[in-house]
Amino acid sequence: MTDNGDFHERIRRNFARQAALQTIGAELTRVERATVEIELPFDVKLTQQHGILHAGVISAALDSACGFAAYSVIDAEASILTIEFKVNLLSPGRGERFLFRGEITKPGSNIIVADGRGYAIGDGPAKLIASMTSTMMIIRGREGISG
Repeated sequence: MTDNGDFHERIRRNFARQAALQTIGAELTRVERATVEIELPFDVKLTQQHGILHAGVISAALDSACGFAAYSVIDAEASILTIEFKVNLLSPGRGERFLFRGEITKPGSNIIVADGRGYAIGDGPAKLIASMTSTMMIIRGREGISG
């Protein structure tokens, strides 16, 4: 098994360095081996012209959740870069809060595949609004990119 050190602290530290996530008001709410959750409160500044959460915001949050889940399964000196993802927008992003969960589907020594799910939370049960399949590359020893 890979010695990935204290991945909890590394994920929290990297999350805090992500200005884009700070801009959209994202919060890191769950960090486990192979699973990370990010939550986001509704904010009208993050909507598109119909008042629903913008697809770009949904994609960014899902990409981050999947990427941070990947950090939990790699060695402490490595880093992650997304190289491909596909998003399915399944239902309008309407809710008081949003939950984005990334889970590792296939860990690897060079490439990791993760699946993400986005949920709108409001009155009643959480509603699935988006899914993502993400492919990430493990980066080692590259100048300017570190874990």
